[in-house]
Amino acid sequence: MYELRVAGRIDPRWSGWFADFTVIAEPDGTTTLRGAVTDQSALHGVLARIRDLGLTLISVVPVD
Repeated sequence: MYELRVAGRIDPRWSGWFADFTVIAEPDGTTTLRGAVTDQSALHGVLARIRDLGLTLISVVPVD
């Protein structure tokens, strides 16, 4: 499981790119993506999606 935080909001039309994640709009204007990542390759795929959307990555935290 990973928790990724990005600056701003993810437009609902792009939420399909993160279908395996719970997308949480935080009160401070950031968005948290929380979900299972099978391996490092999958993690890099998610990070590439974040980059492709032009979002600013704030943090990547493994969670239990």
